Amino acid sequence: MVAKFTRMNEQLYDYLLAHQPAEHPILAELRALTDGLPEAKMQAAIEQGHLLALLVRLIGAQRVLEIGTFTGSSTLVMALALPEGGRVTTCDLNDAWAAIGRRHWDRAGVADKIELRIGPARATLNTIEATSGPNQFGLAFIDADKTGYDAYYDSCLRLVRPGGLLVLDNTLRRGRVADPNDTEPDTEALRAINHKIARDEHVDRVLLPIASGMTLARRR
Repeated sequence: MVAKFTRMNEQLYDYLLAHQPAEHPILAELRALTDGLPEAKMQAAIEQGHLLALLVRLIGAQRVLEIGTFTGSSTLVMALALPEGGRVTTCDLNDAWAAIGRRHWDRAGVADKIELRIGPARATLNTIEATSGPNQFGLAFIDADKTGYDAYYDSCLRLVRPGGLLVLDNTLRRGRVADPNDTEPDTEALRAINHKIARDEHVDRVLLPIASGMTLARRR
């Protein structure tokens, strides 16, 4: 097999960003503010935001589920992409980070499209399924604690409708999943979910080298 891929450097990445659509100004403000936080690396990259927005529109999603809000930039991206009456349900443990997002959601005029749930994600997902049943969402975006990915994937596979999409972030972990000497729990968890999804015949799937890796899985 002939390997065919493009190695990214700063010059090429700047070129890539220069040829992306313009970000919503409030989203750009939120991203810049988040970049100043010690945990800034947790924020999804600009090109990931554009991809999420495109996917929301492409599949005609009305409802989106997000596990891992952080400061809410990806939440805002997806809310802006939803049609009138659309809704993002986003889950996180940290209300202080989410409060940053709330201010920007309101200023961007999409606060009424966003339902924030604070608490352990597994409990939140179980409550959603128990109270409203499966097949509710068009898209689920998983970007939270890596050791929880297996449980989040299983829950989202039930909560997303047939034909809906699951998107998992960080699935290459900046290449660390391919290093056999890296046995950190997060790396091992990502290797396990990658192996699981690659063999899951309930979905059509692809693992992409975007940012630190993104997996797209369409429920059959």
